[in-house]
Order: sequence, then structure tokens, then C-alpha cells
Amino acid sequence: METNECLENNGGCWKDKAANISACKDTFRGRVCECPIVQGVKFTGDGYTHCEASGALRCEINNGGCWKETRNGKTFSACIDDHTKGCKCPPGFRGDGVQSCEDVDECKEKVKCQCPECKCKDTWGGYDCSCSGGLLYMEEHDMCISKNIRTEFSWGFFWTIVLGLAAAGLAGYAVYKYRIRRYMDSEIRAIMAQYMPLDNQGEVPSHTHASHGNL
Repeated sequence: METNECLENNGGCWKDKAANISACKDTFRGRVCECPIVQGVKFTGDGYTHCEASGALRCEINNGGCWKETRNGKTFSACIDDHTKGCKCPPGFRGDGVQSCEDVDECKEKVKCQCPECKCKDTWGGYDCSCSGGLLYMEEHDMCISKNIRTEFSWGFFWTIVLGLAAAGLAGYAVYKYRIRRYMDSEIRAIMAQYMPLDNQGEVPSHTHASHGNL
């Protein structure tokens, strides 16, 4: 009588209880431990102790076997779709990416929001940085600046662009006028060059005729 060896202790093969995925396959010759393909996602491994999802869609099945947690409406995952396999804790966390990812306290470790006017508050997976005295925080430079400075800078930049365009327009007009004047001068010279030789040729025959008369 044939029995299904996978029903007892999963046939000694790998099994993901959370996703209910097993590497055990029952055949006529007995059970085979082989990493499966589930919903287009291929699992790779020895089939006995380890099978890992791989490929672009691996995060769709049990989050690719990686850590995932949700708090206060925020969800962070260590599974990255563009990676074929493996788990990596997201920015703001550290850990193995499989069992756990612990929040990094950016304020305590002094990696962000460290300017003299900065006020740092750690959050899960990130941080909030504010400035005292009504100043504005610039994350890219990790510094606090006056809001008026940014406004003045914006207007100054605007007028610089306007004056630059005006100067470029005047320069272009001057070049245009210069080229037109040169073109007109060249046309006048060409016209004069066409008629001046005719006047000289007209004087030569009259001079020759006068010379024969004297002879």
C-alpha cells in the first residue's frame, strides 16, 4: 500500500510554516526534497534545510522570508524587489534583515541634525529635526538658516537672471547692428567697383583720338 511520506514530519524536507510552502514532493519511488516554484517565484536551496525565494516577485510570497513590521501606519521591509535574493534592513534600521531589524537612534548616535540650533527627535525608522528661533532646517547641509535669507536669495537669483538676459539681449543687438553695417558697406563697395572701371574706359578713347589729330 502506497503512503504519502510528506505527511509525516514533512518527509524531512524544508517547510515554511508561515506561508505553508513545502519542498517535499511525494512520488511513486518515494518522497523528494526539492525547492518549489510558487506563483511564478522560484525557491532555491538544498530542499532539506533551506529554500529561499528568488527573482523579481519574491517579496510577494511571505515577504521573501525577510523581516517586516508595521507601526503607527508605517511599514518597513527588509525585502527588496530589485534584488534576486537576500534581505537587507532599510535605511534607519540595522540587523540581519531576516529575524529582526532594530531602529537606529540618529539623534543619540549623532549622525543627523547636529547643528547648534538643531533640535533632534528620534522616530521609528527615521528622525525629525527642527530649528530654534524660527529658523529653517536644510537637511542636505544639516544646518539651520533664516527664512528671510532664503527669500532674499531667491529674489537676488531672480534679478540676476533678469539682468543677465537683458545684457545678453543688448549685446546681441549690438552685434546685429555691426553686421548689418558691414554688409551695407560691402554692398556699396561692390556697386562702386562695377561702375568705376566704365568711367576710366570712357576717357581712354577720347585721349587717343586727340593724339591722332595733333599728328
